[in-house]
Amino acid sequence: MTQYGFLGLGIMGNPMAANLVRAGFQVVVWNRNPAKCAPLVALGARQGGSPREVAAACDITFAMLADPAAASEVCFGPEGVLEGIGGGRGYIDMSTVDDVTARTIAEAVAERGGRFLEAPVSGTKKPAEDGTLIILAAGARALYDEAAPALDTMGKKRMYLGTVGQGARMKLVVNAIMGGMMTALCEGVALGQKGGLDGAEILETLDAGALANPLFRGKGPMLLQGEYPTSFPLKHMQKDLRLAVALGDELGQPLHCIAAVNETFKRARMAGHADEDLAAVFQVIKQ
Repeated sequence: MTQYGFLGLGIMGNPMAANLVRAGFQVVVWNRNPAKCAPLVALGARQGGSPREVAAACDITFAMLADPAAASEVCFGPEGVLEGIGGGRGYIDMSTVDDVTARTIAEAVAERGGRFLEAPVSGTKKPAEDGTLIILAAGARALYDEAAPALDTMGKKRMYLGTVGQGARMKLVVNAIMGGMMTALCEGVALGQKGGLDGAEILETLDAGALANPLFRGKGPMLLQGEYPTSFPLKHMQKDLRLAVALGDELGQPLHCIAAVNETFKRARMAGHADEDLAAVFQVIKQ
């Protein structure tokens, strides 16, 4: 049986790795804070001592990390993936990073004799728990095919997008649009409420027409309740918006709206909402 590794057991990685274990896969887990491995070990996973140890022991190792810095540290740092990869073993990084970081990791893994696939996901905590993520993969096609049973356990749809970097770009496009939609919803609700409209009736009106969508349906009630239990941390959305703006600079594509949205999320992060759900951007918009 294929042995899988999983590095990073945060808000996304924990439920994703748990779904693999519950599906009967042999999984070795690692997290910077070792205590986070305990629930997975209780489910039947084994705990690895370092990314190097996991990558050396497993046929395919997944990673789900917070940002490009964390992805680079786990790969290139002491006791990192590069020290254990080789022999045709696979490394699949599901973190949201920029395309340059993805290509840098891919080249380093290939030089060590490993195979690399980037596979960032569209979806937040609930889809991760339900195994209904959308997986945006690019890189080694054979590795994509070999990992299909595990990928299909974690997601409801997977797309192969070609060369490394295209998965990262697709993820940034998706999240830039999401950030814009969230900001538009918050501004609209704030405007309506200041104009004397009932917030619930605003959401009901939106949901009855062409603007109905799962994002508004899921986040809208948070705005009215003023409570933001974290499904997708605001700080991670702001990071993705920052990376999208940088990609626009790289490609010469003006991003007037997305740049403004990034500034709004940056203000919310600095105002103390970094670890709350991205819907908490409403707190600075309504002011």
